[in-house]
Amino acid sequence: MSAAFKIACVQYTAGREYGPNIERVSGLVREAAAAGANLISLPENALMIEPVNERALEKAQPEESHPGLPAMQALARETGAWIHVGSLNIKAGADRIANRSFLLDAQGNIVARYDKLHMFDVSLKNGEWYRESDTVAAGDRAVVAATPWGPMGLTICYDLRFPQLYRALALSGAVFLAIPAAFTRTTGQAHWHVLVRARAIETGSYVFAAAQCGTHAEGRKTYGHSLIVDPWGEVLADGGEEEGFVMADIDPARAADARARIPSLRHDRSFAEPGPAVFEGLAADGG
Repeated sequence: MSAAFKIACVQYTAGREYGPNIERVSGLVREAAAAGANLISLPENALMIEPVNERALEKAQPEESHPGLPAMQALARETGAWIHVGSLNIKAGADRIANRSFLLDAQGNIVARYDKLHMFDVSLKNGEWYRESDTVAAGDRAVVAATPWGPMGLTICYDLRFPQLYRALALSGAVFLAIPAAFTRTTGQAHWHVLVRARAIETGSYVFAAAQCGTHAEGRKTYGHSLIVDPWGEVLADGGEEEGFVMADIDPARAADARARIPSLRHDRSFAEPGPAVFEGLAADGG
């Protein structure tokens, strides 16, 4: 099993312009690297949150000319840390964006890319609603990336609510699960901790969940509470609601231990899909 390492999850409040965001994130990454982090994870929409769809489309850039990607690659080379860029808004056509994660090695090379699979189209109380699919093109493949410490499954935010994705990643070898997020404060208060811990417990994996926090442009509020969770479901670090970063020591052997104690990944069984609900023992005419 691979050697132990230190993970840091960066948490901050992204604004709507690239420049100030790049500067703020770069400072936090340098601080985390100076504290000994080998792998540094950033939240979803790491370098821009633009709540107005038309402006988001205008500001999105193709991967080859995106201002944030080379800045993060240079930062990896400078610090010698691997950087998981939670996601960037990448131009994917005249009226579409890809919500794309990048995993960078310590030389700044792109090791893996992942486009968010599940779109956040929800209606909450008090008129709060989101339609990510209006501007974002959904991805179509799951990704397990190689790291020096073991395989890592890449996901983003709303993916968290689809446990079958995480089981597939674990069955494909992932021992770490990345869930960068910009969870709303409303849904985060209700569901964030229990869902993140559940994904760790179900798969016997470490979960690294860097998150946005605070109040963004147009009054959008995100929950914060970046989490690092071990394969037994224990919260090793919780970022609370303020900007900064959290760190934890990661021992990949603990994933193997958790999976040996509860080997549920080896206990799948095929079954017939359910049909329409029926009430056994009752005649069709109700007699």
